[in-house]
Amino acid sequence: MNLGIEGKTALVLAGAGGLGRAIALSLAEEGANIALADADETALAAVLPAIGTAGTKLMALPWRLGDLSVIDANIERIEREIGSVDIVVNITGGPPPTPAIDQEPGLWRRHFDEMVLSIIAVADRVLPAMRQRKWGRIITSTSSGVIAPIPNLAISNALRLALVGWSKSLAREIAAEGVTANIVVPGRISTGRIRFLDEEKARREGKAVAEIMAASTSAIPMARYGDPDEYAAVVTFLASQLASYVTGTVIRVDGGLVASI
Repeated sequence: MNLGIEGKTALVLAGAGGLGRAIALSLAEEGANIALADADETALAAVLPAIGTAGTKLMALPWRLGDLSVIDANIERIEREIGSVDIVVNITGGPPPTPAIDQEPGLWRRHFDEMVLSIIAVADRVLPAMRQRKWGRIITSTSSGVIAPIPNLAISNALRLALVGWSKSLAREIAAEGVTANIVVPGRISTGRIRFLDEEKARREGKAVAEIMAASTSAIPMARYGDPDEYAAVVTFLASQLASYVTGTVIRVDGGLVASI
């Protein structure tokens, strides 16, 4: 099936992580050029060979999302080296596990810049060209905490919900110009972030990690954690020409984990 994104340029933020890597590879296999951005330069270098096998244009960008001053320069480099950005996949690192009470304002502020304001600023930078071309995709990965808040992840729950409100508002403003904006919600996808959260929960509760994982798995109707490639397939569809009438949505990829409608 031709997804209609061959030759398009995709910017994947936090692209060296488990979800970002899978998404970048999936988009590249459909013929998209990839700008891979991540703050971890070592991880970035390790991911490039796998994505490079797809044979499309590929560039790596060391990029700390909380530094808003580098956005213009980084987007200009992408435009110069592989083309104007057609697709943005927004992934941000998660904050540390925290309750809602007694968190320092500076911690909230730092993660707001990294997880929310950076995403908005990147979109503002690439949207004028998308609107002029009458084609673009803004896809934002959040967390199941935006539907059912996750205990001890208060900062993540709150800030990712801000992105849902922004994306839904943005979708209405740009829909008539051929640009879509959608939210994708991962459940328990097998990534380094999920392993970290399982290990932290095991430490807090004095249990084995295997016990925590077994309890998590038992709550998922599919009785397993998801594979990053399964998540990437949904994101790639939303990036495609076939999804041209899908906008303003919140799509779950969670194996049936969240029970609410």
